Amino acid sequence: MISLDDAVVAKLESHGERFEILVDPDLAAKIRQGEEINVEDVVAALHVFENASQAERASDESLKKVFKTTEFEPIALQIIKKGEIHLTAEQRKIMTAEKRRQVITFIARNAVNPQTGHPHPPQRIELAMGEAKVHIDPFRSVEELVKDTMKALRPLIPIKFDEVKVAVRIPPDYAPRAYGEISSVAVIEKDEWQKDGSWICVVVIPAGIQTEFYDLINRISQGNAETKIIK
Repeated sequence: MISLDDAVVAKLESHGERFEILVDPDLAAKIRQGEEINVEDVVAALHVFENASQAERASDESLKKVFKTTEFEPIALQIIKKGEIHLTAEQRKIMTAEKRRQVITFIARNAVNPQTGHPHPPQRIELAMGEAKVHIDPFRSVEELVKDTMKALRPLIPIKFDEVKVAVRIPPDYAPRAYGEISSVAVIEKDEWQKDGSWICVVVIPAGIQTEFYDLINRISQGNAETKIIK
């Protein structure tokens, strides 16, 4: 369990009743986004309150009426997923800034300007988000926020998600370590070891990380690899 000093109130009102639990805001946000986390790691107390600030516990009767159970874990999950999580202004500011950064990074890595084929710099995406007045809810998933953000950006800048298919040949001296490093940033569609010990593969990468990918290939092979974009 977490410290009371780190906890905030998660509240759900239903059937004329109020239920509160004490949670870690970051971990509660992850549960709302679909991550599976042990409930005991998220809460500061294994109790459901009617008023947490006064330590007034909810009655078994009210719990059964609304949740059909008195077991803490399923009740806590419902409160976290469906209720309100009360953040301090500073907590909300920090969580929103981090989620905004994640959205910008995802778009910068996976989207390009279709007019040039090049990715938009993160700073350009951030400016466009400000111009579009994109709202970032710290409790929504990155995937949901990216979808809404792209919709807001398209009237302002030319942008689309795209992928690039690249053929790569790594010389024998550098081939053994190549698979692990390349597979960490790209989807390997097919690969084959050659008789001379070299390794060739065809990979798919997000269009926004082409420069990063070629830098990786050059580092692995000390500039001796061969690459070719496959149309």
